[in-house]
Amino acid sequence: MELKQIASFAVDHTKLKPGIYVSRVDGDAVTYDLRMREPNKGDYLEMASMHTFEHLFATYARSGPCADSIIYIGPMGCRTGFYMVTRDNLSKQQVIQLIQEMCAFVADFHGPIPGATEKECGNYREQDLEAARKDAIRFGKDIANWTPEKMEYQK
Repeated sequence: MELKQIASFAVDHTKLKPGIYVSRVDGDAVTYDLRMREPNKGDYLEMASMHTFEHLFATYARSGPCADSIIYIGPMGCRTGFYMVTRDNLSKQQVIQLIQEMCAFVADFHGPIPGATEKECGNYREQDLEAARKDAIRFGKDIANWTPEKMEYQK
């Protein structure tokens, strides 16, 4: 079997900055690259923060008006952001607004982390709400003035 280069590895990571990008479109599924850190600069998301951010992000996105359009939300193995897969019935502006609102939600969140019990999660102890809140504030600032025109990767 010949191994093919996958789309996310074809992106020039030396030019990638924090932001929201359309990674790929597959039929009615759109994958968004939510890049929270500049790649290969040594400033990566901490695991416990990413885990908490994922729990809050997924819960928020699947509880609001866009819930039926959300297919998947998950962290990148390189610890520079998240992927979000949606149905194509959301406009780019709706996606930007969802991510901006989610960042505000995480930044202001206090209380028990949804799904962070032994019964609900495979690694429920590794959580860091304060770090997740800081990451949300930082990313929220990075995307405060994001527009659909900025959602294309720089060539």
